[in-house]
Amino acid sequence: MSAAPRRKLPIGIQTFADMREGGYYYVDKTPLIHRLVEEGKYYFLSRPRRFG
Repeated sequence: MSAAPRRKLPIGIQTFADMREGGYYYVDKTPLIHRLVEEGKYYFLSRPRRFG
């Protein structure tokens, strides 16, 4: 039994289209966002210091 080829990490990739077309690894967390919106009342979304 052979293992499936590993996908590349999208280091330096700037667009979602390039990531999808290049076969890079990504995680779709859309269901998690929907659950946050439907179930929660208040949210605390933190980010690293000096991030944007």
